[in-house]
Amino acid sequence: MQLNNGKMAENKIKYKRVLLKLSGESLSGDANSGIDVNILNYLTLEIKKVYELGVDIGIVIGGGNIYRGLSAQAQGIDTVTGDYMGMLATIINSLALQNSLENAGIQTRLLSAIDINKIAEPFLRRRAMRHFEKKRIVIFGAGTGNPFFTTDTAGALRALEICADVILKGTRVDGIFDSDPEKNNNAKMYQSISFSDALNNNLKVMDMTAFALCRENNIPIIVFNMNKNDNFKNIVLGKKIGTFVHS
Repeated sequence: MQLNNGKMAENKIKYKRVLLKLSGESLSGDANSGIDVNILNYLTLEIKKVYELGVDIGIVIGGGNIYRGLSAQAQGIDTVTGDYMGMLATIINSLALQNSLENAGIQTRLLSAIDINKIAEPFLRRRAMRHFEKKRIVIFGAGTGNPFFTTDTAGALRALEICADVILKGTRVDGIFDSDPEKNNNAKMYQSISFSDALNNNLKVMDMTAFALCRENNIPIIVFNMNKNDNFKNIVLGKKIGTFVHS
């Protein structure tokens, strides 16, 4: 249900347009691969809460739950071919999320960086901006459309192209830690950290290309736990959740 008082909702919203970056592995749940329908339904509900606030949402999903281009060479597949296979995996995940969102009554459009006209529109910045004007969620598939670039880089690039206020990187941990929190119970979480400090401390926020794009163009990143109810919504409303990476 839309908030009745548009001005009141607008005053509460800190980020009017966001780029949500999700890993492909997040769709597989406890399984090592594939798509968990329960996880898909949960993500749809969390995204819908933010959509109903009137926020413009762009989404980039990885494909690691289906195929990882990084493992191509180990399988005897050349890197370029493996990366294109990974791009197709992101399309599968994007279609699954699109279907789930539309079943929940949300208008979406899937824009692909590679030509797959039967199932997705080609990515054009003007087209994406027009979809936002029409209050549609825009899912960006197939990465950047080029080998050797990750979906982190695709997320940073699309965020810049659509003039997003922030990149929200949804993970299964609460933020950025000084060591792996899944292996070290004493790991310290950063509430806020600069791009320079994250780089100097060798913290794995995003891959270096994506990280450099965000730093050079002054777009903040928030790394947060997408698996906790209302985290996505509360961040958009300005609550301090996760780790804020800034200039």
